[in-house]
Amino acid sequence: MRPQMIASLLRARAVAPRVAPALVRPMSAHAQDETFESFNERYVTFFQSAQDLFEVQRGLNNCFAHDLVPAPSVIEAAVRAARRVNDYATAVRIFEGVKEKVENKQQYEAYLEELKGVREELGVNVREELYTS
Repeated sequence: MRPQMIASLLRARAVAPRVAPALVRPMSAHAQDETFESFNERYVTFFQSAQDLFEVQRGLNNCFAHDLVPAPSVIEAAVRAARRVNDYATAVRIFEGVKEKVENKQQYEAYLEELKGVREELGVNVREELYTS
């Protein structure tokens, strides 16, 4: 083939326009309108109805992903759910998650004090009690 023929064939080829994929996922509308009280109520209800470890861990992942510290009622429901599905390690890790979410040590200690009765009832120790080094 001659160079002129090749050049004309290349020019005649239809080129599909390239479209960049959408990288932004639309946010759900209810997330912006949800109050702290409805957030807590939603997760307490969720943990009370969780039937297996996967559901409990999924709920914890979603709950702790928000930019707030869950109320003690949510933590209590989560710990009870973890013990109900017989997973002691998750129950201990819930308190580790709270420790990471709070702003200072005094807030963490306030959570521990408020949930002391639940911890004693369910036999859940926190990491500091398990590993004293």
